[in-house]
Amino acid sequence: MRKPMQKVGRRNTRNLAWIISIVMVMSVVLSACGSKGEAQTNGSSSGNPDAPLEVSIMTITPSAVPAADDNVIKRAIEKATNSKMSIQWVSNNIYGDKLNLTLASGDLPDLIMINDPFGSTFTKMVKQGAFWDITPYIQDYPNLSKGIPDIAWETTKAADGNNYGIPRPRPVTGDSFFIIRKDWLDKLNLQVPETTDELFDVMKAFVEQDPDGNGQSDTTALAAYVSPDDLGWGGNLGPVLGAIESSFIGTNSSWKWDETEGKLVYRELLPEVRESLQYLTKAYSSGMMPEDLLSLKLTQARELFKRNQAGIIVDKTGTMRKIYADDLKKVDPSFKYTDFYPLTNLNGYNPKGSGYNGILAIPASVPEEKMKRILQLVDTWMNPEVFEIQQFGIEGTHYKVVDGKKVASTEKLTADNASDFNHIVNVIDLPWDTTGETDEETQANELFKKVEAERDKTSVADLSAGLQSETGQKILPELNKKIQDLKAKIILGREPIEAWDTFVESLRNDPNVQAMSDEMTEAYKKRNGQ
Repeated sequence: MRKPMQKVGRRNTRNLAWIISIVMVMSVVLSACGSKGEAQTNGSSSGNPDAPLEVSIMTITPSAVPAADDNVIKRAIEKATNSKMSIQWVSNNIYGDKLNLTLASGDLPDLIMINDPFGSTFTKMVKQGAFWDITPYIQDYPNLSKGIPDIAWETTKAADGNNYGIPRPRPVTGDSFFIIRKDWLDKLNLQVPETTDELFDVMKAFVEQDPDGNGQSDTTALAAYVSPDDLGWGGNLGPVLGAIESSFIGTNSSWKWDETEGKLVYRELLPEVRESLQYLTKAYSSGMMPEDLLSLKLTQARELFKRNQAGIIVDKTGTMRKIYADDLKKVDPSFKYTDFYPLTNLNGYNPKGSGYNGILAIPASVPEEKMKRILQLVDTWMNPEVFEIQQFGIEGTHYKVVDGKKVASTEKLTADNASDFNHIVNVIDLPWDTTGETDEETQANELFKKVEAERDKTSVADLSAGLQSETGQKILPELNKKIQDLKAKIILGREPIEAWDTFVESLRNDPNVQAMSDEMTEAYKKRNGQ
């Protein structure tokens, strides 16, 4: 008998992104791209190189209420970068759809966050010349060339070997993986799980043994969701379920190298995928994840964790305090930052990050001089004295100086959407001293650093990152939808596991899948000098 869980919404309509046809893509190329020669004659928007750069931007916001145009942190960044930004903040929940519709509309902002630089629509437009190739310009901007890891530039290159966007950097050891409530484990006398079998036992206890201590059967284990925006991530199931599947397979890639055959094998053909589906089906039927799994969005899954109703989530360690901690402390005053416990690995696996999270692309319709000023804007923004504005805020408003160190108010920074600006410009390996936190915060940071150091010893990189297949670009949008739909139906008990066997057999005999595999193998061997 499944326990009652709060209904959070109705099933989403199918992914609008794939409604966009190739005809629409071609139309935006013609309308947005134009002639670079013509664009370059237009000069900057103001005609005065010393005037503030007027730039329109579209990016993600994780906040329910995004930063207003007169936001105090935005104004401070504008002053420091000599710019006037018109920012269109789009919710995480709908960004994939909104991005594709914007790309198809022809009305593109000057700087646009592309969450997947290998998505079919963006890739088609790049091939048609709709975005600036910034490769020749990177060396002119020291923060872009030296402040962003080489791996990020390498893994975001297009098929022609060039970069059509600025990677938003993040540490390779900080990729999203399991975060578990250590206080719940301690209360139930459970150890931190190291295998998927141990994780299953923990999830079972989180559902059945009242870990929040309120005497009610109102907790679930996994704050999971299945969203169309996550197509292609972790086996098409979204972060949480995809991370479990990847722990069975031992890779976060859509491909795995077969040493015996000397070729890449498509993820869905691996027997471990079937095993993970059986595991997830049993977990779902036992109430270990939300009943309304398919209707949940990212923000709603996060809310389950924030409301003390779920004990496990998949996210980056660096986001835990910013996104979850304050809300959890309101629900459970005894909660401590160290109760966020990142798993080192599962079945000996954890994912190595790509060094980036999306790219910032500039349409070719932007004149060359303005394009250069946009690159300079990002480069200047990455300077420590500028970037620390969104880290610490404004003195006297968001932080105070104690013994020569900045001590910030997390509550005030959150109220002014400080972390939202990381979805435009982000910096890793911060050079300034961020001590001065409470003992609790310091202990949590030390824990996170220790776990990330341990993860670095076993983490597995996506071996197919940056590799492209022309056939894959054609077939994957529709194929990914079929895969996600079938996996979801099996997990929810609407289709038997035998339906997966039949589907996999059809994939083995599909000439397009075979061609895609051959092209990916050839690209992999070429990159590795084989």
